[in-house]
Amino acid sequence: MLRDSFGRVATDLRVSLTDKCNLRCTYCMPPEGLDWLPKPELLTADEIVRLVTIGVEHLGITEVRYTGGEPLLRRELVDIVARTTALSPRPQVSLTSNGIGLARLAEPLAAAGLDRVNVSLDTLDPGTFKRLAHRDRHADVIAGLAAADAAGLRPVKINAVLMRGINDHEAVPLLRWALDQGYELRFIEQMPLDAQHGWSRADMVTADEILRLLSDGFDLTPDDLEERGSAPAERFLVDGGPDRVGVIGSVTRPFCGACDRVRLTADGQVRNCLFATEESDLKTAMRAGASDDELAERWLAAVARKRAGHGIDDPSFLQPSRPMSAIGG
Repeated sequence: MLRDSFGRVATDLRVSLTDKCNLRCTYCMPPEGLDWLPKPELLTADEIVRLVTIGVEHLGITEVRYTGGEPLLRRELVDIVARTTALSPRPQVSLTSNGIGLARLAEPLAAAGLDRVNVSLDTLDPGTFKRLAHRDRHADVIAGLAAADAAGLRPVKINAVLMRGINDHEAVPLLRWALDQGYELRFIEQMPLDAQHGWSRADMVTADEILRLLSDGFDLTPDDLEERGSAPAERFLVDGGPDRVGVIGSVTRPFCGACDRVRLTADGQVRNCLFATEESDLKTAMRAGASDDELAERWLAAVARKRAGHGIDDPSFLQPSRPMSAIGG
């Protein structure tokens, strides 16, 4: 098993398929975009599936989440999902996306065995969406969510980041809309993972603030904490249930002690944390002819070095050089 020195076992693998994205969200990258990884540096579809297979069949991975950048931009996505769901034991397979293109791909992905999707949506207002993402694609995201629901990729989860003075007034309307649509909404604290390194703790809308904003429209009560386990979201019953809302306080309410995640970047690096400053290279060894057992040993050694926490509250904390789009959420 992928066990670290603190006794945590990684069973949830997040795999970035590309660092490219078709949005330019302000909390992730500048309007002009970034210098993307050269194609030869990216793992091929076969290399991705090989590493995922090693994780599932040899190292105890039970859940695989495909991310980006924007994973729907990866041409071989449906094939990668189909090959992943064919593994034995079969892992749960999900996708984190901005939703653009999901209207076209939801049914093929469901047919390939994809279990569910997480879609980012920070606002109900097309004008605010364009201001945040620098692209006029709000309607495409809404259509993608509906297509995912129709294809049975449930529960359809929405990830929303509230930004002070921009969309923080939408907390209640977002939740009301999500409940009406049958989607599960999770609010996420803005994290220091932007390419511009412009994140400010003072400007961040905290988990406590999010809960106060939601209390203006709903009665929230904590869900059974024993059921949370390693899930990043604190869940709350809305108006007595059964509907729920999640709040992910990655910065102010860290859940590092129960973390069961490990990440694989699009260029074949193992990362133990979104905020890690170290990586372990599997791609070079794989392309040099390393066996599955040798790659598994490298992976085990990488996870064994996982730190106790992300250290954002430590004065020595340094923001990772890679932005979110290059790490994979």
